[in-house]
Amino acid sequence: MPDAPKTNGWIILDKPRGLGSTQAVGAVKRNLREAGYGKVKVGHGGTLDPLAEGVLPIALGEATKLSGRMLDSDKTYEFTIQFGEETDTLDSEGEVVATSDHRPPRAAVAAICEHFTGEIDQVPPRYSALKVDGRRAYDLARKGEDVELKTRRVTIHSLEMLGGNEDDRIESAFATTLGRPDPYDPQAPLELADSVTLVATVSKGTYIRSLARDIAHALGTVGHVTYLRRTKAGPFSEIQAISLDKLNEIGKGAPLQDHLLPLEAGLDGIPALALDPDSAQAARQGRVVSGLPQPDGLYFAKLEDTPVALVELAGGTMKVVRGFNC
Repeated sequence: MPDAPKTNGWIILDKPRGLGSTQAVGAVKRNLREAGYGKVKVGHGGTLDPLAEGVLPIALGEATKLSGRMLDSDKTYEFTIQFGEETDTLDSEGEVVATSDHRPPRAAVAAICEHFTGEIDQVPPRYSALKVDGRRAYDLARKGEDVELKTRRVTIHSLEMLGGNEDDRIESAFATTLGRPDPYDPQAPLELADSVTLVATVSKGTYIRSLARDIAHALGTVGHVTYLRRTKAGPFSEIQAISLDKLNEIGKGAPLQDHLLPLEAGLDGIPALALDPDSAQAARQGRVVSGLPQPDGLYFAKLEDTPVALVELAGGTMKVVRGFNC
């Protein structure tokens, strides 16, 4: 059986549509068990709806202690808004609750992205995992009960039409007033959009389905999400992600190490702190270490190549934030 320390790290799964996050975790557990790794603690770093696909960081062993940090991280999504129909779930799986014949000009969509960039107020979907009086909102909604969710403030770091070019951005400057491909020709035909695909980098707690709903409303129509893909979650991108087929190969004997990222991969941007054996022992015992010359801040403490702890330095004194048993 492989050594337990080798199961500390991250598998980045390219989650297929139709598979829930909990099912994805179960698939990782099953493949590790079939590969002979025994019982390994497994958790995911950010739920993806079954409708959504893409980057799902899955933590193994001691990396599960960093799952909370992954939940708080920014994420990037590609999503398609189909105009003309709004559904109760705000995606293609729901029942149509509103329709509109209006189709917005593509230039107007490009222009309105700026309006939704920065801090915005957002009402989450009725069909979400948020709790209302201790019950999941989607459970209440499925029973036909009224669900009132509070507005929350989220941050849209960037939002743009996928495949946009410099001409589109120049054109969008005129779109809010004229909405025509050639702003100097009042007879130029409007290029209307039945659907658009956008890419957004957002803060934690942002609901893309709500963002799509609000964009459609701001354009004078209604819409819903027909395609949703997460391309980045914290430091992890789709380049690092493996398919479900690749995951299943691990259960059949393919080397786990070919796809397992180290624990510290989830700490991108946090500097490493090299400890000597005495300091590492003190950190593992939860004791304070003083007299360190490094600037104040958060560090990833290591003893040679072995992770020791996530630590906070203040005035040369090191305190453990999260210890690792590697």
